[in-house]
Amino acid sequence: MKLPVYLYGHPVLRKISTPIEPGYPGLEQLISDMFAAMYESQGVGLAAPQIGRNIRLVVIDADPVAEEFPECSGRKLVLINPEVEILEGEDISRSEGCLSLPGISENVPRVENIRLRWLDQNFEAHEELISGFLARIVQHECDHLDGKVFIDHISAIRRQLIKGKLNNIVTGRAKVDYPVRWAPTAKRR
Repeated sequence: MKLPVYLYGHPVLRKISTPIEPGYPGLEQLISDMFAAMYESQGVGLAAPQIGRNIRLVVIDADPVAEEFPECSGRKLVLINPEVEILEGEDISRSEGCLSLPGISENVPRVENIRLRWLDQNFEAHEELISGFLARIVQHECDHLDGKVFIDHISAIRRQLIKGKLNNIVTGRAKVDYPVRWAPTAKRR
């Protein structure tokens, strides 16, 4: 099943997601479908709200960026009910994009070191210190679970400068080459 990516302006992206309990119906297939949607969209991460589900589920395959960021090599993760603990350190700004905000990338300040606690697809608990760009990917995806998108971390001036691009997404005029679900206000669906 091809899952569309929900675009900026859709209310599902602003809701806080609920935890997943063991026995969640169709979880294995949902995880498989999320990976397929992520690969089709050429992303490295996808959170359940981005496919219209307000549950605490994230899939990540950071291997495509491993050449530039070695800490991402071989990192394919399923995160159920993830918890991110920000560790000490200064914020580093790096460019981020998002499948839900096509055509937009901005420098976003984030810490480079986190402690991540999560359950895998078998509901086995994990805890790991994660650094570098992989930590950025995890923070970005986990933000979606709390109803946030990366532009929430940029200055008001930068948001004003990209207002036209955001409006194009909300109204259905953005160019997107993967299956999407437009905001209810979009003219095309």
